[in-house]
Amino acid sequence: MLVDILSIFDAIQAMDYLIIALGIVIGYIVGFLPGLGASQAMALLIPLTYGMEPLRAILLLMAVAGAAPCGGSVASILINTPGESTNVATCWDGYPLARQGKAGLALGAASTASLGGALVGLFVLMVLLPLGRMLVLSFSYPELFTIALGGLVCIILIEEDQLWKGFISLALGMVMVSIGYDPVTGSIRHTFGTMYLWEGIKLVPALVGIFAISEGLKLVIGDKGQAVVKDQSVSKARYSDVFQGVMAVFKHRWLFFQSSVLGAVIGVAPGVGGSVGNLLSYGVATQTCKDNPHFGKGDIRGVIASESANNSKGGDLVPTVIFGIPGSVTCALLLGALLLHGIQPGPRLILEKPLIIYGLIVAIFFSSIAASTITILAAPYLSSIPDIPDNLLGISVIILGVLGGYATELDFNDAIVAIVFGLLGYFITEFHFSKVAVVMALVLGKIMQVNYFLTMDTMGPKGFFTRPIPLIIIALSVFLVMKAAYQAKYPPEEKPSGLPGSMA
Repeated sequence: MLVDILSIFDAIQAMDYLIIALGIVIGYIVGFLPGLGASQAMALLIPLTYGMEPLRAILLLMAVAGAAPCGGSVASILINTPGESTNVATCWDGYPLARQGKAGLALGAASTASLGGALVGLFVLMVLLPLGRMLVLSFSYPELFTIALGGLVCIILIEEDQLWKGFISLALGMVMVSIGYDPVTGSIRHTFGTMYLWEGIKLVPALVGIFAISEGLKLVIGDKGQAVVKDQSVSKARYSDVFQGVMAVFKHRWLFFQSSVLGAVIGVAPGVGGSVGNLLSYGVATQTCKDNPHFGKGDIRGVIASESANNSKGGDLVPTVIFGIPGSVTCALLLGALLLHGIQPGPRLILEKPLIIYGLIVAIFFSSIAASTITILAAPYLSSIPDIPDNLLGISVIILGVLGGYATELDFNDAIVAIVFGLLGYFITEFHFSKVAVVMALVLGKIMQVNYFLTMDTMGPKGFFTRPIPLIIIALSVFLVMKAAYQAKYPPEEKPSGLPGSMA
């Protein structure tokens, strides 16, 4: 298949390379800006591609999609604001590293992991295309429910010392998910008579608020929000720091490979996408890595795990090109662009329009390389952003957050949601509850809700225990909960005699 892909270079003209370059610039910028992202940029660009050749339009759109996650990682690390929903987990360790004067380390690791994840995802795409039908059909309602459940279990177990706060935060997020129309019955719930809430709480304004605006408030009020205050003498990244970040990905190569493959495989599940893979890979990393208490406090492994998965887009494209079922929001927009240009996704697409498939691969390949290179080369300059005085930086972040919430759909109500979640995020942090658990519930709660009821209606309870993937995930989740409960009751230094790991 590699030989077939190389044939696309015969079809690409000089203008096409300029189009790819334009898409890279647009994607990187909108990825960095709070509230914006690849999906918003693609939605605006699709009408402009109407007069283009189909291949050229696909190259532009996928260049935007490929570069945006790397731009989003920069915002996540430097100002604790996920430029894209796929960069949420990058904030949790990337920003503490930046506050500790290790922005160069985090940026180097993020850009390298993002590039490597994209390459792994493309390889997975090429491998799965012939097997795509069988793989996509293996994901049904029980699989989607248990994947979301496993992600929530991994996340709430990060704070082993305060499990009860993790559960309360998770419950708060699940209550928020119940706002709006019931996707199963269609009934309206907890909208307080406001039509705006019929659609539920919109994810992007909520994420912008809970991360960007809450962090801006901390900076303005004077609370650094971190146990370790940044060292001004080392805050500006050097290329040696960036190189250490690049090498950290190779040092933790198994974690990188695990997260990249997980992100690609999760993307195969229709409608799940990179934001879920980003969170799940981080959660799995916290449970599989040794010395995991450092996660969330500035652990480079957290950056590697999240960034390896969020740009592993190959999996997202499998259900999109094989069945016409979008694997993510960006893939849904890609599907619309294909239909606009008279191209019908489906099993015959690879036979009738192979250049379109190869164009997807080439655009993501070039955009990922270019975006990662930009981050590495510009890291010493980008890392100066946190050196802006806290009050000025905090006010700027708050303004950008409010504007980012509004810019999502140009709806003033979205800006209000961003402000409300900003205040909520600030108080959650002040009282040491878990923003991570709240965000995970917002992202995964709807998936769990819908697929639970659909499983019960179509298969009954046996659907969770007669299919291999749900059974394995449930067993692992039960094991992790029991392990955490045991460790909470018997810390390592207090284990009773005769139990595993105790001193006789």
